[in-house]
Amino acid sequence: MTGTLVLAGTPIGDIADAPPRLAEELAGADVIAAEDTRRLRRLTQALGVTPKGRVVSYFEGNEAARTPELVEELVGGARVLLVTDAGMPSVSDPGYRLVAACVEKDVRVTAVPGPSAVLTALALSGLPVDRFCFEGFLPRKAGERLSRLREVAEERRTLVYFEAPHRLDDTLAAMASVFGEERRAAVCRELTKTYEEVKRGPLGELAAWAAEGVRGEITVVVEGAPERGAQDVSAEELVRRVRVREEAGERRKEAIAAVAVEAGLPKREVFDAVVAAKNAGA
Repeated sequence: MTGTLVLAGTPIGDIADAPPRLAEELAGADVIAAEDTRRLRRLTQALGVTPKGRVVSYFEGNEAARTPELVEELVGGARVLLVTDAGMPSVSDPGYRLVAACVEKDVRVTAVPGPSAVLTALALSGLPVDRFCFEGFLPRKAGERLSRLREVAEERRTLVYFEAPHRLDDTLAAMASVFGEERRAAVCRELTKTYEEVKRGPLGELAAWAAEGVRGEITVVVEGAPERGAQDVSAEELVRRVRVREEAGERRKEAIAAVAVEAGLPKREVFDAVVAAKNAGA
């Protein structure tokens, strides 16, 4: 018989959030694949667990090479436990490649449900939770980041992102540029930890706040785009949207047409706003 791959959720901050089954699986697994073996050691010590199985590293740098080894163990009947530094494996962490390989080999895959920064931030944000999409980390390069944001500028669902603290100010500024400074958002910092903080407000205000420097693990939740149809959009906002599209490479005519459709307005109204801004030297 083949073995079983167990994806185990680990605490995102407070060790007391560890599910009871996690300790059982850590103690009984034949192999534990950990994103960081040092963090795993701290986790087992905190839970009072002594693993009986072999511990191996499984992170972005060796994921491709180690996956076949783990699959071989699983096909041979081993119970392999996969843990990452925090949260659920496969969610912006190693795991997807191994799960896909197990599915291909008809190896059973199950999970120990645990904490998730995505769902925790979403629930605390105060933004709509009925429909959402997780976008992970944005590209580090400014141009690529803007392009990715433009792809979801009209996404109606609530958006959830991970971000590094030293890039947060640039990311929020880019979001304010693409989504609009008044789009609501929440920055969730150090979730479940001692200095947990949820900062809510318009993207423009959050970008200014983040410019002073922010520390810790960050999850950003952004309100989805408003429904299409006639909107109460200021002339300044119409001009801003046209400029964003022009900076992305669109010709002005096409940019005006696209913004008119987005706002549910006649093209002439958007055109007049752009001409007025030009004449005013804006």
